[in-house]
Amino acid sequence: MTMKELIRLLHEKQCSCVIDNGEVRIFMQRGVADLYELLDRESDFLKGASIADKVVGKAAAALMILGGVKELHADVISLPALALLRESDVKVDSTEVVPYIKNRDQSGWCPLETMCYKEGSATDILPLVREFIEAKKKSLLTSKK
Repeated sequence: MTMKELIRLLHEKQCSCVIDNGEVRIFMQRGVADLYELLDRESDFLKGASIADKVVGKAAAALMILGGVKELHADVISLPALALLRESDVKVDSTEVVPYIKNRDQSGWCPLETMCYKEGSATDILPLVREFIEAKKKSLLTSKK
């Protein structure tokens, strides 16, 4: 599938991202959850993949780099994410570049963008993302009790 078709699908399905690696998959979770799970459980699916994503911050960029993604279109990408991706082999295209990714209520920085901001490499960012995701899972489990 061409990148143009992936972008069309991203908007038509109103999903968080679309990934093509010979098989096209649509993802719906918020934030970096889908990318993290793919890297953790099916990293081969990311190798050489093309991704159309709505919002890409530095954490998502790191996961894509570590997964070996070939090309990315982001509707919105942060400057820190773009800088990290430019140091990699990922071909990047975006609609809008912003100074940082905002949090859900638009009142400040996304927590992951804040955590990853000073990190210099995708490898250094991975443990921060893992910690963030695990903390989210724990808080969901305790809130359901």
